Amino acid sequence: MAMPVELFRRTDALLRGEAEAVESGRASSMAALALMIAGFGMWYGGVMGTFGGLAGDRPWQLLYSAVKVPILIMLTFAMSVPSFYVVNTLLGLRNDFPRVLRALLTTQAGLTVILASLSPLTAFWYASGPPYQVAILFNGAMFAVASLGAQAILRREYGPLIRKDGTHRWMLVVWVVLYIFVGIQMGWVLRPFVGSPIRPVQFFREDSWSNAYEFVLRLTWDVVMGRGS
Repeated sequence: MAMPVELFRRTDALLRGEAEAVESGRASSMAALALMIAGFGMWYGGVMGTFGGLAGDRPWQLLYSAVKVPILIMLTFAMSVPSFYVVNTLLGLRNDFPRVLRALLTTQAGLTVILASLSPLTAFWYASGPPYQVAILFNGAMFAVASLGAQAILRREYGPLIRKDGTHRWMLVVWVVLYIFVGIQMGWVLRPFVGSPIRPVQFFREDSWSNAYEFVLRLTWDVVMGRGS
């Protein structure tokens, strides 16, 4: 019982921007942030995987989606950090990187908290019976909303760094662009997250290593033109 209470206390502190409560004890802080990412990410992923109901083998889709959302967020983070670290080092910001890393990880945790808070909207949208392609775009919109909300946390966490060295302001832009670029393709590789009700449930698609950006543009165009089904 103590662990969930502590987790929610730290979550509340993160949203309020109470840095001392979130970062008290560096190792425990990092563990708490990782637990937030796993727990809240799995919550949204589970709701995400309920499209089309839970008949037949559909519960597996719920489980797969619950597992893959935290994997998506952490893999995107892990793949973006090395190049970001190199750029920080080249610009003379290497000594600040431990603080940068905590700021970025805090933002990832905040992203999953916001996603979890949006899960009732996703469930309500599913209940209205949207087509599969529209359901995919709706979840993409939820991730976009959560990402925008997480920017407030990121800017807040980066505030002391920017006041120390204005170069961090530009690095903040670099991180956002890098993270979005990697995240879109990573989400494509790990799909399906929603899962078509007319296809067998599967953890990965056969054509995972194709181009995500081409598909997003084509899918958006199909929905706008009324060809989503």
